[in-house]
Amino acid sequence: MATPAEGLKFERVAADVASLIERGALRAGDRLPSVRKLSRERRVSIATVLAAYTRLEHEGLVEARSKSGHYVRPKALLPPAPPRKPRLALSPTRVTVSSGVAALVDSMRDPAVVPLGAAAVAPDLLPIRALNRILASVARELSTAGASYDPPPGLLSLRRQLAKRSLTWGTAIDEDSFVTTAGAMEALHLSLRATTRPGDAIAIGAPTYFGLLQLAEEMNLRVIEVPSYQGTGLDLDALETVLAQAPVKACLAVTTFDNPLGALMSEERKERLVRIVERHDVPLIEDDIYGDLAFDGSRPRPAKAFDRDGRVLLCGSISKTMAAGYRVGWVAAGRYQPLVERLKFSQSVATPTLMQMAVAEYLAQGAYDRHLRHLRSALASQVQRYRAAIATSFPAGTRVSDPKGGFVLWVELPQQVSALRLQARALERGIAIAPGPIFSARQRHASSIRITCGTPWSSRMDCAISLLGELACEEASA
Repeated sequence: MATPAEGLKFERVAADVASLIERGALRAGDRLPSVRKLSRERRVSIATVLAAYTRLEHEGLVEARSKSGHYVRPKALLPPAPPRKPRLALSPTRVTVSSGVAALVDSMRDPAVVPLGAAAVAPDLLPIRALNRILASVARELSTAGASYDPPPGLLSLRRQLAKRSLTWGTAIDEDSFVTTAGAMEALHLSLRATTRPGDAIAIGAPTYFGLLQLAEEMNLRVIEVPSYQGTGLDLDALETVLAQAPVKACLAVTTFDNPLGALMSEERKERLVRIVERHDVPLIEDDIYGDLAFDGSRPRPAKAFDRDGRVLLCGSISKTMAAGYRVGWVAAGRYQPLVERLKFSQSVATPTLMQMAVAEYLAQGAYDRHLRHLRSALASQVQRYRAAIATSFPAGTRVSDPKGGFVLWVELPQQVSALRLQARALERGIAIAPGPIFSARQRHASSIRITCGTPWSSRMDCAISLLGELACEEASA
């Protein structure tokens, strides 16, 4: 039982920290000093600091994160974007998003532009130096490495490491069931080629990553959009209706921290999804690129874990967690494996050997899990910091997603705001954002934008979000 003196001490510590938060010296997403460090600095017991932090948690000022510490909690100014019920259109539509993506892609080439548009993680958060050292060592020690093709299914040592990793995904995929690819986009491209033909219709979540829509556009596929919600992911009742009434040849889904909503489908819903495509005899192409980025340190199981007959094609890559420029990805294609291997050879012959070798060695050294712990913690803090800044800068009526993993935010602005006009005005001021219409085959989400939180918070990011908020407020009041 604490003595009166100890009680006063923890109250003083809590009051001092609360004062720093109220004055803005500690801002949303900032990490508080560790319990031991503050104990030494204040010359109080660890129990006193723990009691102070517990008081701050109860007051809603601080949140504790497992194995990470205590952080300033964002003010709850913005509710999560509520599930919306857009009208389900059963007729397939042609996709025309490439022209809308052009401005975003152009902005990615300019280092002077604040990178709030592209879904990329800052190099400082990735193990680039370690990978490059391994790459240099491999090139030095194996002087002939890369001199010949490494045809499908790809480098055996990498496929073995992926098989081991699959156990952490909650499933077991053997080494011979993987085909290595040039990033996840090639994996998705090969999966679509293996399951569809030009003119076919595919079912896809909406909103969804514009790169998937570009693939459909380039392959002359028609799209039926199935509503997706931040809290639950793909609307499975709507998907049932689509598959029962429309000639769908494949279903393409991001089941874990999808882009742009950050939605996570529960295991029960993932299993139901697999059972639905089984009943309708439709392949499921699953993009699992964000699967390793749960803020709480868990690893959500992919829908592939519930696959009983090889109809789920699981695609992934290291682009969001290790090195986008290495262009190393994979697909576990199930019953479509032989066809995917043939298509891979005809499309690009092989995935670059040296990059595969470096990634395989990095995984074998056991450094990846340590890196992930740091990366998840950093991204969790950044997402909340960006979210809090949006809450204080954007116009009244703005809603923003509240993801539990990944690093993107979906921001729904007041209806009078044009996302495309806001994109153009922001780019003139050196800020890149991704406008909502490019995330829909039907050009919906005209007043929504996607904000990327992959860059650590800084005064530059603070100024950019504040300026973007001013522009949005101007648009809302025009």
